[in-house]
Amino acid sequence: MSLFVYGKLFSVVVKVVVVVVIVVVVVTFVVVVVVVLLVIVVVVVVVVVVVVVVVVVVTIVVVAAAVIVVVLVVVTAVIVVVLVVVEVVVVAVVVVVVVVAVVVVVEVVAVVVVAVVAVGVSSFSHQ
Repeated sequence: MSLFVYGKLFSVVVKVVVVVVIVVVVVTFVVVVVVVLLVIVVVVVVVVVVVVVVVVVVTIVVVAAAVIVVVLVVVTAVIVVVLVVVEVVVVAVVVVVVVVAVVVVVEVVAVVVVAVVAVGVSSFSHQ
């Protein structure tokens, strides 16, 4: 083989090696870009999921707190109403007891007065 053939063969080998190196570099670059993009997508998805979970948990906690506050307000209102009703009933019972006591005293006094008057009239008519 002549030197010219070796030169041509070497030139072809160099061109093939250059093409292979370029292809490897391009493929490596594409793979790196794809991997980086996939990592970015995964990180964004994880961040979005974490944010959604946090928002849901905070919403549940806020709703639970609001329900607890409403229940406490309703219970307090019921207690106040019950206390007012009990107070009104106690006052009514006291008023009834006082009125009954006054009526009994008046009746006793009336009976005593009638008895005294009857004794007086009876003794006056015997004289």
